[in-house]
Formats: sequence, C-alpha cells, structure tokens
Amino acid sequence: MFRKDVKNLADILNHCLRQDGLETPLMQRRLVESWDKVVGKAIARYTGDKFIKNQTLFVKILNPALRADLTMMRSRLVRNLNVEVGSQVITDIRFY
Repeated sequence: MFRKDVKNLADILNHCLRQDGLETPLMQRRLVESWDKVVGKAIARYTGDKFIKNQTLFVKILNPALRADLTMMRSRLVRNLNVEVGSQVITDIRFY
C-alpha cells in the first residue's frame, strides 16, 4: 500500500519546531553564529559578546573606530544577517 500524503522530512521538522515554540530560538542561534561569516574574519576578531533581545542584536565591539564604522553600516548588516538565516529574525543592531 502506498501513502498518499507523503511529506518531506524538512517540512515535518519545521512544523514540529514551530509547534513546540523552538523555531525562533533556533533562528536566533543561527543568526548569532553567522555573524563571523557575514562580517568577515578581520571584523570578527574585534567582536566580543553577541546576544539577541527583543529582535535587536547586541554586539560588543572592542575597537571604538570600528564601532563607528559598523554603526553606519547597520541597515546593511541587518539585511545580510537576515538573508543568511533565511528569515526576519532581527530588526536592529546595537553596538556597545
């Protein structure tokens, strides 16, 4: 006998994560981990703690000059990070 409602395993996993409320924390984790890939190795060396709170990514920058440059590139970084994850996870970035 063949089943008529065959579903993709990825769709089933996404549905289960969404039901259990784990999809958003997983996407947030992926976004924080993709910071180094999006900004590059040179900038990643000067970053410290990273966390998300209320759809805002907070990143500790160890170099004040770099902090000023990244502040001007904030909207592009938000867009690139969300594209990397594949979902609208953050709306703003704050550098401290």
